[in-house]
Amino acid sequence: MTVQPEAPPIGRTRAEIAARVAEDLNDGDYVNVGLGIPLLVPDHVAPDKQVLFHSENGLLGMGPAPAEHERDPDLTEAGKGFTTAVAGAAIFDSAVSFALIRGGRLTATIMGALQVSASGDLANWYVPGRRPGVGGAMDLVQGARTVWIAMEHVDRTGAPKIVERCTLPLTGRGVVDRIYTDLAVLDVTPAGLVLTELAPGVDVATVRAATGAPFAVAAGVGETGR
Repeated sequence: MTVQPEAPPIGRTRAEIAARVAEDLNDGDYVNVGLGIPLLVPDHVAPDKQVLFHSENGLLGMGPAPAEHERDPDLTEAGKGFTTAVAGAAIFDSAVSFALIRGGRLTATIMGALQVSASGDLANWYVPGRRPGVGGAMDLVQGARTVWIAMEHVDRTGAPKIVERCTLPLTGRGVVDRIYTDLAVLDVTPAGLVLTELAPGVDVATVRAATGAPFAVAAGVGETGR
Protein backbone atom coordinates (compact mmCIF):
# COMPACT_ATOMS: atom_id res chain seq x y z
CA MET A 1 0.00 0.00 0.00
CA THR A 2 1.31 3.42 -0.95
CA VAL A 3 1.22 5.95 1.86
CA GLN A 4 0.39 9.41 0.62
CA PRO A 5 2.50 12.18 2.16
CA GLU A 6 0.62 14.57 4.41
CA ALA A 7 -0.21 17.92 2.88
CA PRO A 8 1.71 20.82 4.42
CA PRO A 9 -0.30 22.88 6.92
CA ILE A 10 -2.13 25.88 5.53
CA GLY A 11 -2.18 29.12 7.45
CA ARG A 12 -1.14 29.90 10.99
CA THR A 13 -2.12 28.39 14.34
CA ARG A 14 -3.30 30.64 17.13
CA ALA A 15 0.20 30.68 18.60
CA GLU A 16 1.67 31.50 15.20
CA ILE A 17 -0.75 34.41 14.78
CA ALA A 18 0.45 35.74 18.14
CA ALA A 19 4.07 35.28 17.10
CA ARG A 20 3.42 37.17 13.87
CA VAL A 21 1.90 40.08 15.81
CA ALA A 22 4.91 40.10 18.14
CA GLU A 23 7.21 40.59 15.14
CA ASP A 24 5.68 44.03 14.52
CA LEU A 25 6.11 45.31 18.07
CA ASN A 26 8.94 47.76 18.68
CA ASP A 27 11.38 48.11 21.53
CA GLY A 28 9.88 50.45 24.11
CA ASP A 29 6.22 49.91 23.16
CA TYR A 30 3.47 49.96 25.79
CA VAL A 31 0.88 47.45 24.64
CA ASN A 32 -2.47 46.30 25.99
CA VAL A 33 -3.46 42.72 25.19
CA GLY A 34 -7.04 41.47 25.17
CA LEU A 35 -8.48 38.01 25.64
CA GLY A 36 -7.85 35.03 23.39
CA ILE A 37 -5.01 35.10 20.86
CA PRO A 38 -3.70 38.50 22.06
CA LEU A 39 -2.87 37.00 25.47
CA LEU A 40 -0.38 34.70 23.69
CA VAL A 41 1.63 37.62 22.27
CA PRO A 42 3.85 38.20 25.36
CA ASP A 43 5.09 34.60 24.99
CA HIS A 44 6.58 35.40 21.57
CA VAL A 45 8.43 38.71 21.90
CA ALA A 46 12.08 38.53 20.85
CA PRO A 47 14.59 38.75 23.75
CA ASP A 48 16.15 41.89 22.27
CA LYS A 49 12.85 43.81 22.49
CA GLN A 50 11.64 45.40 25.69
CA VAL A 51 7.87 45.65 25.38
CA LEU A 52 5.77 46.49 28.43
CA PHE A 53 2.42 44.71 28.27
CA HIS A 54 -0.60 46.21 29.99
CA SER A 55 -3.56 44.41 31.51
CA GLU A 56 -6.55 46.63 32.17
CA ASN A 57 -7.17 45.16 35.62
CA GLY A 58 -4.06 47.00 36.83
CA LEU A 59 -0.72 45.61 35.64
CA LEU A 60 1.93 47.23 33.45
CA GLY A 61 4.75 44.81 32.80
CA MET A 62 2.82 41.59 32.22
CA GLY A 63 5.05 38.66 31.35
CA PRO A 64 4.48 35.28 29.73
CA ALA A 65 1.99 32.78 31.09
CA PRO A 66 3.44 30.91 34.10
CA ALA A 67 4.08 27.21 34.40
CA GLU A 68 1.47 25.46 36.55
CA HIS A 69 3.76 25.27 39.60
CA GLU A 70 4.56 29.00 39.30
CA ARG A 71 0.97 30.28 39.36
CA ASP A 72 0.32 33.11 41.80
CA PRO A 73 -3.36 33.74 42.67
CA ASP A 74 -2.53 37.42 43.19
CA LEU A 75 -1.21 37.80 39.63
CA THR A 76 -3.98 37.53 37.04
CA GLU A 77 -4.74 39.19 33.71
CA ALA A 78 -8.00 40.78 32.60
CA GLY A 79 -9.51 37.40 31.70
CA LYS A 80 -8.77 36.11 35.23
CA GLY A 81 -6.10 33.74 33.95
CA PHE A 82 -2.73 33.47 35.67
CA THR A 83 0.10 35.68 34.46
CA THR A 84 3.56 36.85 35.49
CA ALA A 85 5.18 40.24 36.08
CA VAL A 86 8.52 41.24 34.58
CA ALA A 87 11.23 43.09 36.51
CA GLY A 88 10.13 46.68 37.03
CA ALA A 89 6.42 45.98 36.58
CA ALA A 90 3.87 48.30 38.18
CA ILE A 91 0.64 47.19 39.84
CA PHE A 92 -2.15 49.69 40.40
CA ASP A 93 -5.92 50.02 40.76
CA SER A 94 -8.47 50.24 37.95
CA ALA A 95 -8.74 54.02 38.20
CA VAL A 96 -5.04 54.45 37.42
CA SER A 97 -5.20 51.74 34.75
CA PHE A 98 -8.03 53.48 32.89
CA ALA A 99 -6.41 56.89 33.31
CA LEU A 100 -3.42 55.40 31.50
CA ILE A 101 -5.72 54.10 28.72
CA ARG A 102 -7.81 57.23 28.36
CA GLY A 103 -4.75 59.46 28.56
CA GLY A 104 -3.36 58.05 25.31
CA ARG A 105 -0.33 56.44 26.97
CA LEU A 106 -0.59 53.09 25.19
CA THR A 107 1.29 52.56 21.96
CA ALA A 108 -1.17 49.88 20.87
CA THR A 109 -3.94 47.58 21.93
CA ILE A 110 -4.18 44.06 20.51
CA MET A 111 -7.69 42.62 20.58
CA GLY A 112 -9.79 39.77 19.32
CA ALA A 113 -12.91 40.45 17.27
CA LEU A 114 -16.28 39.05 16.33
CA GLN A 115 -16.39 41.26 13.22
CA VAL A 116 -14.24 43.91 11.58
CA SER A 117 -15.63 46.02 8.72
CA ALA A 118 -13.87 47.23 5.59
CA SER A 119 -13.73 50.71 7.11
CA GLY A 120 -12.21 49.53 10.39
CA ASP A 121 -15.36 49.34 12.51
CA LEU A 122 -14.98 46.82 15.33
CA ALA A 123 -17.54 44.56 17.01
CA ASN A 124 -16.11 42.46 19.82
CA TRP A 125 -18.16 42.86 22.96
CA TYR A 126 -21.62 41.37 22.46
CA VAL A 127 -23.22 38.41 20.74
CA PRO A 128 -27.04 38.85 20.82
CA GLY A 129 -28.61 36.37 23.19
CA ARG A 130 -25.49 35.99 25.29
CA ARG A 131 -24.23 37.84 28.31
CA PRO A 132 -22.58 41.15 27.31
CA GLY A 133 -18.88 41.55 28.05
CA VAL A 134 -17.88 45.18 27.49
CA GLY A 135 -14.77 45.22 29.68
CA GLY A 136 -12.41 48.04 28.72
CA ALA A 137 -12.66 47.56 24.96
CA MET A 138 -14.52 50.77 24.22
CA ASP A 139 -12.00 52.81 26.20
CA LEU A 140 -9.06 51.01 24.63
CA VAL A 141 -10.07 51.52 20.99
CA GLN A 142 -10.38 55.24 21.63
CA GLY A 143 -7.38 55.68 23.91
CA ALA A 144 -4.67 53.51 22.34
CA ARG A 145 -2.71 55.06 19.46
CA THR A 146 -2.95 51.91 17.35
CA VAL A 147 -5.54 49.10 17.29
CA TRP A 148 -4.51 45.67 16.00
CA ILE A 149 -6.86 42.70 15.73
CA ALA A 150 -5.63 39.11 16.13
CA MET A 151 -8.24 36.48 15.26
CA GLU A 152 -9.23 33.58 13.08
CA HIS A 153 -10.36 34.66 9.62
CA VAL A 154 -13.79 32.97 9.90
CA ASP A 155 -16.03 32.07 12.81
CA ARG A 156 -16.98 28.58 13.99
CA THR A 157 -19.68 28.30 11.36
CA GLY A 158 -17.30 29.30 8.57
CA ALA A 159 -18.79 32.79 8.17
CA PRO A 160 -16.33 35.63 7.42
CA LYS A 161 -15.34 37.82 10.36
CA ILE A 162 -14.04 40.52 8.01
CA VAL A 163 -17.16 42.05 6.47
CA GLU A 164 -18.32 45.10 4.52
CA ARG A 165 -20.48 46.22 7.46
CA CYS A 166 -20.66 44.87 11.00
CA THR A 167 -24.03 43.40 11.91
CA LEU A 168 -23.18 43.05 15.61
CA PRO A 169 -23.17 45.96 18.09
CA LEU A 170 -20.08 48.12 17.58
CA THR A 171 -17.22 48.64 19.97
CA GLY A 172 -15.92 51.55 17.90
CA ARG A 173 -16.21 53.10 14.45
CA GLY A 174 -13.18 53.30 12.18
CA VAL A 175 -10.79 52.29 14.94
CA VAL A 176 -8.94 49.24 13.55
CA ASP A 177 -5.55 49.76 11.89
CA ARG A 178 -4.43 46.21 11.10
CA ILE A 179 -5.87 42.68 11.13
CA TYR A 180 -3.80 39.53 11.72
CA THR A 181 -5.47 36.19 11.00
CA ASP A 182 -4.58 32.59 10.33
CA LEU A 183 -4.71 33.35 6.60
CA ALA A 184 -3.29 36.82 6.13
CA VAL A 185 -2.38 40.28 7.35
CA LEU A 186 -4.54 43.17 6.14
CA ASP A 187 -4.21 46.89 6.73
CA VAL A 188 -7.22 49.18 7.05
CA THR A 189 -6.55 52.29 4.97
CA PRO A 190 -8.66 55.32 3.96
CA ALA A 191 -9.13 53.60 0.59
CA GLY A 192 -10.23 50.30 2.15
CA LEU A 193 -8.64 46.99 3.07
CA VAL A 194 -5.22 46.09 1.69
CA LEU A 195 -3.81 42.56 1.82
CA THR A 196 -0.16 43.00 2.79
CA GLU A 197 0.87 39.43 3.60
CA LEU A 198 -0.22 35.84 3.06
CA ALA A 199 0.23 33.14 5.70
CA PRO A 200 2.26 30.06 4.71
CA GLY A 201 0.49 27.86 2.17
CA VAL A 202 -2.28 30.41 1.54
CA ASP A 203 -3.06 32.12 -1.76
CA VAL A 204 -5.04 35.24 -2.55
CA ALA A 205 -8.03 33.26 -3.81
CA THR A 206 -8.33 31.50 -0.44
CA VAL A 207 -8.32 34.83 1.39
CA ARG A 208 -10.94 36.28 -0.95
CA ALA A 209 -13.20 33.26 -0.43
CA ALA A 210 -12.97 33.67 3.35
CA THR A 211 -13.44 37.45 3.40
CA GLY A 212 -16.81 39.20 3.30
CA ALA A 213 -15.44 42.49 1.97
CA PRO A 214 -13.37 43.55 -1.04
CA PHE A 215 -9.67 44.25 -0.59
CA ALA A 216 -6.73 45.40 -2.67
CA VAL A 217 -3.51 43.42 -2.86
CA ALA A 218 -0.28 45.22 -2.02
CA ALA A 219 2.55 45.17 -4.53
CA GLY A 220 4.83 42.19 -4.06
CA VAL A 221 2.23 39.96 -2.43
CA GLY A 222 2.12 36.85 -4.59
CA GLU A 223 -0.26 33.97 -4.89
CA THR A 224 1.57 31.96 -2.22
CA GLY A 225 3.92 32.73 0.64
CA ARG A 226 4.66 36.06 2.24
